[in-house]
Amino acid sequence: MKYLLVLLLAGFTSGAQIQKEQLNLMPWPQSIVLNDGSFTLTKNFKVNITGNPNPRIFGGVTRFLRRLDGRTGIFFEQGFIAKLNEVPTAELQINCTKSGKIALYEDESYHLDISQNKITINATSDLGALHGLETLLQLLQNNGTSFYFPNSQISDFPRFTWRGLMIDAARHFQPVDVIKRNIDALAAMKMNVFHWHLVDDQGWRIEMKKHTKLIELASDGLYYTQEEIKSIVKYADERGILIVPEIDVPGHGSAILTAYPEIGSKVTTLTGGTSEKNIQGTAIATYGIERNAGIFSPTLDPSNPKTYQLLSEFFDEVCPLFPGSYFHIGGDENEGKDWDANPKIQEFKKKNKLANNHELQTYFTMQLVPMLKKHGKQLMGWEEILTKNMSKEAIIHSWRGPNEGVMAGQSLVDAVKKGYKTVLSNGYYIDLMYPVESHYLNDPMPKGADLSAEEKERILGGEATMWTELATPATIDSRVWPRTAAIAERLWSAETVIDVPNMRKRLDVVSFRLEELGLTHIRNKAVILRNIANNQSIKSLSEFSNVCEPLKGYKRNKGGTEYQMYSPLTLFADACTPDAKDALAFDDAVSQYLANKSPENKAKVAAYLNKWIAVNKGLNELSSNAPLVQPILPLAKKLNDISEQLLLVLDNKSTLKAEDLQKLVEECDSKDYADVELAVYKSLKKLI
Repeated sequence: MKYLLVLLLAGFTSGAQIQKEQLNLMPWPQSIVLNDGSFTLTKNFKVNITGNPNPRIFGGVTRFLRRLDGRTGIFFEQGFIAKLNEVPTAELQINCTKSGKIALYEDESYHLDISQNKITINATSDLGALHGLETLLQLLQNNGTSFYFPNSQISDFPRFTWRGLMIDAARHFQPVDVIKRNIDALAAMKMNVFHWHLVDDQGWRIEMKKHTKLIELASDGLYYTQEEIKSIVKYADERGILIVPEIDVPGHGSAILTAYPEIGSKVTTLTGGTSEKNIQGTAIATYGIERNAGIFSPTLDPSNPKTYQLLSEFFDEVCPLFPGSYFHIGGDENEGKDWDANPKIQEFKKKNKLANNHELQTYFTMQLVPMLKKHGKQLMGWEEILTKNMSKEAIIHSWRGPNEGVMAGQSLVDAVKKGYKTVLSNGYYIDLMYPVESHYLNDPMPKGADLSAEEKERILGGEATMWTELATPATIDSRVWPRTAAIAERLWSAETVIDVPNMRKRLDVVSFRLEELGLTHIRNKAVILRNIANNQSIKSLSEFSNVCEPLKGYKRNKGGTEYQMYSPLTLFADACTPDAKDALAFDDAVSQYLANKSPENKAKVAAYLNKWIAVNKGLNELSSNAPLVQPILPLAKKLNDISEQLLLVLDNKSTLKAEDLQKLVEECDSKDYADVELAVYKSLKKLI
């Protein structure tokens, strides 16, 4: 009788109508209709594939089954999917009309239909079917005894064709496993471009068979072999991801010039002896790999024919490794100091009627167009390449904003009006540690810009940008995820999907689910904190990290010299992340209390204040045998002091003057300790 009751309850719960607000889908689909009833998973659940898909669908479906296995513990009888129409009676039927190409403008739409006994995914290509499988995984629900999918119909497609993530592997080198797990996460979030920044001042990261000096002198032994690159390209292809490589020229040239100083622009005065001379008769300067962060002067010489000979040879070796149609040549942050100081380059400008360094850089970039076209590649570069004579085939990557002295997204509007295709990264710089809503509410389609339909079509989409001056393999995932999932939604979903609280609710679940792909954004926090705590209890450290965030913008690593490109980054700031968990919850508690000063709301606020007093005590005890805790003690003390006083204020027992209370709060805005800031400062200020 008891067993029958459990079965009845389970059936009632799984059949109950799920509301859209209960779903944790991300990106949110274009259209979703929920129906009564559900599809309950059993051990004999199977998948069948029909149509004419690319073979990548077989691996995609097999991975889907294993992830579903892992979530449910059911361990389905079906193992590896190897061919079409293997199980015509399967409960999940996937039909793809054609083989998907890893390219822009490919049809990525899908239609997902779930009924009580059958699930179907219909898609034009296997790329759409893979997206449909990700949505199906996100739809999974459970009660106390079973797992099920709610009966529903979803029609879905992306708003933008370019939905990317850039990872910089030139600063802190990121090993193969880091790249692969982030590609898995991109696929889970229906993103389709991985931009791989491979060359910068701090290193050349591509094995070269013909120009071995690049890896012998300019990589510190940290580079991807050509076989590893081919493996990653194949891995990405199997998940529907286009890889766009980047070799940054003519600026950011320290690594290239360490190997080939003869194509550098720096002038060195001959002092006699047997100094080596280049073909123009000036001494060849020496260069070294940069260990710090920042903008540096080493720049390739656009007047030297050998510059183009070598670059052409580099592209001849690198381009075949990447079958995609796009190649990023950087082109950013060339201050032109070495150009201005070089008489030979100035003479070259006059001879070629180039009015300024922008025109000289355009001349340089235009020489690269045929080198890349030879390999079927379209040139892409950061917005500095946008000049009047630039090829209309170039894609302009918009990145600068008010911090760089220009209007946010202005280059994007300029580019599309001048006939260029463009991708937006301004507002998606996830290395800056800004809160998730700043990225989420940033749209590639500029508000208020007077753009024609044709001009709007030239906005390909956007790209999250992860520079790694302050990110190692141990911390990079926590800087990329889960915020990039919110950016993925901005690039996929309807423009009207902008409910920030709802996004945060869904992001919490998505973040947890991303762990099944091997991402370390959650688990590695404890690894860092255990190191700081000297293997003592990390409770106080963990709770303090929930109200602290890394310094935003480029305030951490002053002058680019506090940390080097070999620094392991295992400090408290490295364990902290944007959107500090308790800071968000405390702000909600304060808002509720100010709206209604009930005993219950007062108790919620007081609970946080008491917790932070206890945290300060715990950190002080911990620090007696953990030197790495010392730098955060002053900030913990400031939070302790204001918490003690605010508890008295809540009970109308405070004897402090208003200005003294204000001073205590203002001290919590300090950014002088451990490269972190107290994320509760604004809420504390609001409270008093």
